Amino acid sequence: MDKKEWREKEYLPSPLRKARFTTISGEELEPLYTPEDVAGLDYGRDLGYPGRYPFTRGIHPTMYRGRLWTMRQFSGFGTAEDTNRRYKFLLERGQTGLSVAFDMPTIMGRDSDDPLSEGEVGRCGVAIDSLQDMEVLFDGIPLRDITTSMTINGPAAVLLAFYLCVGEKQGASIRELGGTIQNDILKEYIAQKSWIFPPRPSMRIITDILAFCSREVPRWNTISISGYHIREAGSTAVQELAFTLADGFAYVEAGIAAGLDVDEFAPRLSFFFNSHMDFFEEIAKFRAARRIWARHMRERYGARDPRSWMLRFHTQTAGCSLTAQQPENNIVRTALEALSAVLGGTQSLHTNSMDETLALPTEKAVEIALRTQQIIAHESGVTEVIDPLAGSYFVEALTNRMEEEAEEYFRRIEEQGGVLVAIENGFFQREIADAAYRYQLEVERGERVVVGVNRYQHENESLDIEILKIDPAVERRQRERLAELRASRSAAEVEKALEELREGARGDANLMPLIIACARAYCTEGEIIGALREVFGEYRETALY
Repeated sequence: MDKKEWREKEYLPSPLRKARFTTISGEELEPLYTPEDVAGLDYGRDLGYPGRYPFTRGIHPTMYRGRLWTMRQFSGFGTAEDTNRRYKFLLERGQTGLSVAFDMPTIMGRDSDDPLSEGEVGRCGVAIDSLQDMEVLFDGIPLRDITTSMTINGPAAVLLAFYLCVGEKQGASIRELGGTIQNDILKEYIAQKSWIFPPRPSMRIITDILAFCSREVPRWNTISISGYHIREAGSTAVQELAFTLADGFAYVEAGIAAGLDVDEFAPRLSFFFNSHMDFFEEIAKFRAARRIWARHMRERYGARDPRSWMLRFHTQTAGCSLTAQQPENNIVRTALEALSAVLGGTQSLHTNSMDETLALPTEKAVEIALRTQQIIAHESGVTEVIDPLAGSYFVEALTNRMEEEAEEYFRRIEEQGGVLVAIENGFFQREIADAAYRYQLEVERGERVVVGVNRYQHENESLDIEILKIDPAVERRQRERLAELRASRSAAEVEKALEELREGARGDANLMPLIIACARAYCTEGEIIGALREVFGEYRETALY
């Protein structure tokens, strides 16, 4: 009996629970996967061994037998002092890397005393206006001994400059500092919408960072190419995979066009993916991502260094999957999503806290989220064998299908003229909006069950968990400190550094040394971005709907 015969004689005559069985992205699933579904799979070509091309089974020969992933909770709120205390709390409880969440004014390149910042200072992340704030943020935390990830895009070069200066003040060489800036401006235009400059000068700043860091800060990951926000905006798993890798290829092409050898900068590109609720779809996505990147980097871009072929990635569990209703259920959702990320071979992981649909996490909620990672790492047994789901007919078939569908998206993007053109004509935005609409309709019709939301609700549910509230006095204190800084620094040094930055931006100088000089003079983030905005202008999106 083959699969077709079994389906017709045994499966179809039987009663079924529902009419369609799909992944959370809406992809139709077979009832059963057999050797027929992976008949074309070639072990050497498509899987290989861990640590070897095409890295489908992992980028390291030992994977978690050698070293566990970095446990990196995304943290930031209030002032630098508030967040410094949270970092020390998490490090004491076993966190192994830091991840900075900035407030909205910082993300948008505005100082805390900017009129547009009113009411937003320290609310959704920490307020960082200058090198002085960054010094406080990492007070008592030796940057030489820990890696830090900073979720910052439009003003990434400025926050990187502040960080490097803090490392120097602590006595470290910038060559010793390790970490990541997100610095993925393309996904801002596609999904998250927190941009400052138009796309083309933004890409110039990014290639300047690539060139500077490849020479001066060799341990720094210069872009964390982010699918996370594309998924949070409502994309499917395949769209997240395809659009993120397409952005990655666009950065590679920009670096090559700027005159860099691909092997100079590609080994320091990293990725940031979402881990959503569909357990197997997510695992397949991570495995397909490694294989696609390796093939394109070697065969399309001619990279010769195997480190350029390796897709290293951070994962965050899906914030958009969490619910305000019955928030304790979010602990279970996060555990499943974290398990997918680990079985998919992530190098770094952030687990969301159960209260994040309501506010920034409390100490108790974030400790449970961190403990979730530690239980998976030390108690579940899943770290003992590398890529344990390889060879599963289902997982391999799903991995192959995601690769094929991503390649189809690459073809469509290239037909339009590349990523920048596809951003400008709204292609990505429309695809994501359509996918988000389809998903929401499924939830509202009850075709997709969300526990506690459209099934198994509590009548008269009351919230009985603690919520973190930001004191309004945070904004006043931050503005007072900024005023003191402006009064105490050398106005002449500030203006000289800013003018040299403007001159560099008008020409073709690498901007990173000029931005670092501004940081050392205690120019504020708003002043540095303002100088660049005078030259580059500000982006305004064309409305699509």
